[in-house]
Amino acid sequence: MRVRNKPWAKDKIEQHPQYIVANPEQYKGKWHEVFENDQPLHIEVGTGKGQFITEMAKANPTINYMGIEVYDSVIVIALDRLIEADVPNLRLLHVNASDLEKYFTKNDVDRVYLNFSDPWPKSRHEKRRLTYKDFLTFYEDIMVDGGEIHFKTDNQGLFEYSLMSFSKYGLLLKYVSLDLHKSDFEGNIMTEYEEKFSGMGSRIYRCEVKYQN
Repeated sequence: MRVRNKPWAKDKIEQHPQYIVANPEQYKGKWHEVFENDQPLHIEVGTGKGQFITEMAKANPTINYMGIEVYDSVIVIALDRLIEADVPNLRLLHVNASDLEKYFTKNDVDRVYLNFSDPWPKSRHEKRRLTYKDFLTFYEDIMVDGGEIHFKTDNQGLFEYSLMSFSKYGLLLKYVSLDLHKSDFEGNIMTEYEEKFSGMGSRIYRCEVKYQN
C-alpha cells in the first residue's frame, strides 16, 4: 500500500489518547477498563481509513470494536471518522499486527476482521500474509474459545491461499461466498477498498471461519 506521508500525523495521534489508545500494553487482559463495560471485543487488523470499523460500531452498540493500523498517515483518517462519529464502543490502536500478543491475551478478543489485506503475492513474502499460519496462531492466542475470523478480499489468489491456510490449521468453515455482492448475505458493511473495487466490477470474496476446541 502506498501511503502519502503526513508529517503532522504523529502529533495528532498523541493529542487524542481518548480515541487512539496510548500505552496499550497496560490494558492487556483488561480492555473492559477502556470501554468501561464487559461487552464482546471485535478487532479489525489493518483498519485503513476506518470506514468499516466505524460503521460496525454504529450498527452494533452492544459490541466493542478496535481498529488496528500501523501507518501514521492512514490511522489519522480513521481518527477523523471516529471523532465525527462519536461512538463510545470504538477505539484505535496504532501498532503492528505482528505484535498483537503484546497488547492482548487469551479471552480478550471474540472476533477478528481481515478486510482487503495486502496479498503479498510473491512466495518469499508468504509469512507476511495476515492469513499465514503464524498469524492464525497469534489470533487464537488472544481469542476466546470458538473465536471467529471474518475475511474479505477482492484477490482470488489470496482467497484461495487463505482457505487452504484455514483448512490446514483446522479452522471450521462457517460461510463462504465467491461473489459477495451477488449473494444473499445481509448486513454487509463495505470498506473503502470494497466500494472502489466492486465499483470497478471486481468480485468480492468473503468467508467466516471458527476455531475449534
